[in-house]
Amino acid sequence: MGKIFYLMGRSSSGKDTIFKRLLENPELKLHTIVPYTTRPIRVGETDGVEYYFTDEEGLENIIASGQLIELREYHTFHGIWKYFTVNDEQINLAEKDYLIIGTIESYNKMKAFFGEENVVPILIELDDGVRLQRALDREKLQDNPKYEEMCRRFLADAVDFSQEKIEEASITKRFYNNYLDECIREITEYIVEKGGTNGH
Repeated sequence: MGKIFYLMGRSSSGKDTIFKRLLENPELKLHTIVPYTTRPIRVGETDGVEYYFTDEEGLENIIASGQLIELREYHTFHGIWKYFTVNDEQINLAEKDYLIIGTIESYNKMKAFFGEENVVPILIELDDGVRLQRALDREKLQDNPKYEEMCRRFLADAVDFSQEKIEEASITKRFYNNYLDECIREITEYIVEKGGTNGH
């Protein structure tokens, strides 16, 4: 049986970089589960890569089909943005291991859907000051920077990734991204230790 390795962390903690590096490791043989969102596409993103970008009508069609696994909505300064995971043809745990980025909330729902033994949490930690500077630098590169939303997301992380929620989700191991290469090495060893369909 395959595993879903669930990468989580506060905004600008380095999840995207770690995600890409792990996928590029041929020994891990990890596949992606591309989530869906109704938020606007950002500069540098590609539909079907970071997310499948859709609208409210598309979401309603997925709900009606019975394929929705989990759904989160965020009241941002630019409207309600929804993120969700779909039980579509991407997922085949009989043959593959997967890597996905999400939140503690979505991790809990994925555990409930696929079984706790099949979903492995990988929680990334990084100093708040470093994260805030990274978030600011990234937002400056956007065609239309959304600083209010950046700040809202940063503050919301304190609640979404509180110690209480981490403990409630039974997440006991953390990976500190103070040094990227070392962090990736530790995560790689952890994935190998936890195993999956590839007989790691």
